[in-house]
Amino acid sequence: MLEPFACQPDASRGRRWPEHLSSFRSPYQRDRDRIIHSSAFRRLKHKTQVFVEHEGDYYRTRLTHTIEVAQVARTVAGVLGLNTDLAEAVALAHDLGHTPFGHTGEDAMERLMAPFGGFDHNAQALRIVTRLERHYADFDGLNLTWETLEGIAKHNGPVTGPNADKKHEGPLPYALAEVNAEWDLELSTHASAEAQVAAIADDVAYSHHDLHDGLRSGLFSEADLMELPVTGPAFAEVDRLYPGLDRMRRRHEALRRVFGRMVEDVIAVAQNRLTAAQPKSVDDIRHMGTTIIRFSKPLFQELKVIRSFLFTRMYRAPSVMLERARVTEVIDTLFPLFLRDPSLLPTEWQADIAAAKGDVELARIVADYVSGMTDRFALQEYQRLAG
Repeated sequence: MLEPFACQPDASRGRRWPEHLSSFRSPYQRDRDRIIHSSAFRRLKHKTQVFVEHEGDYYRTRLTHTIEVAQVARTVAGVLGLNTDLAEAVALAHDLGHTPFGHTGEDAMERLMAPFGGFDHNAQALRIVTRLERHYADFDGLNLTWETLEGIAKHNGPVTGPNADKKHEGPLPYALAEVNAEWDLELSTHASAEAQVAAIADDVAYSHHDLHDGLRSGLFSEADLMELPVTGPAFAEVDRLYPGLDRMRRRHEALRRVFGRMVEDVIAVAQNRLTAAQPKSVDDIRHMGTTIIRFSKPLFQELKVIRSFLFTRMYRAPSVMLERARVTEVIDTLFPLFLRDPSLLPTEWQADIAAAKGDVELARIVADYVSGMTDRFALQEYQRLAG
């Protein structure tokens, strides 16, 4: 049974292009399945999370990260009486717009696309699911429901209006503006609780697995984590319960406790906030003026300490910075090269290039192509075209 403030499948605002309802899947299950079967979802297998995809088989890729986010989202949504299928669909789609080489690639694309309307991976995910996936006879994109598109657009909060994050000041990214012009996603309100769950699941997943990957890489040690909040008590508890446990089991036992504490905290806070607010519908959630799904203030402050540690010791470690410089050169070389000579793009892209009206439209097509590359393909093309 879904709570009254959950997104009800039979009350969906529908799809941009009307379709017959499935006889055995809800609209949100259908969205989830279309996302899983999309080309962009498959490419996440070879896209960076933190470490470039070829650096090791055990590090998270963008795909394994996405699967972990979806698992957390389903769990939290189920406990809260929300629509688990919608939460999962938003979670599975949330990183479809990421470039090769993770946030390093996105930083490069933002800089290169600044003269042409900017670049934002959330907005690019919308562009992918509404335009760039071209498999269906009746429409471009995946023709997802309004609620899933809303979740992709603003799972991190309103994009316009008084409640928007200051980072959204200025013009909307062109990819978001185009989609919103065709179908109003109500960018000044919060998203559904299901989308908010997908957003917090993203925080839980990367906070957990970046600790795992950082330890495996040797950028920091278990001793370092014992000096931090949350992780320190987790290791201490494992040592008390399992003295002499071997290193890998000790690590796993401690970090799964960190994971559990984050999930339990989110659920407890959400239950308290929902009990206090008594929302009667999903629109009550959207117009609440604040997020309903969040960490408690004490845990949030402790996680800030951990993220600061990860930023210094992992995201900006000398070896990682060296790799960032190398892959930035790849994007900085490929984008202007394709912009100067778009005939280098594959045959299936040439019709769009021929129809482009001016430099801005051409740059956006090139950005679609480059941002859609996997790490390995970008490196191959760089080697082939630039030597």
